[in-house]
Amino acid sequence: MQPIPKLNPEYVTNVKGHKRAVILPIEEYTELLEDLQDLAVIAERREEPSLSHNKVMEDLKKNGYLSD
Repeated sequence: MQPIPKLNPEYVTNVKGHKRAVILPIEEYTELLEDLQDLAVIAERREEPSLSHNKVMEDLKKNGYLSD
């Protein structure tokens, strides 16, 4: 399991000091969007059957992506 990345947010507050919005560095924002996309793909595909490592290797060799 990957560690949760440390974020460096800045907060926009209202006059009472309540947090209303977050500002993130663009790199962190982009990484979060990529992570969300990955999670969405995982959720969509979770009912698909899995393949064994040996089967994947066999298929890659058969299709010329790996040499024997």
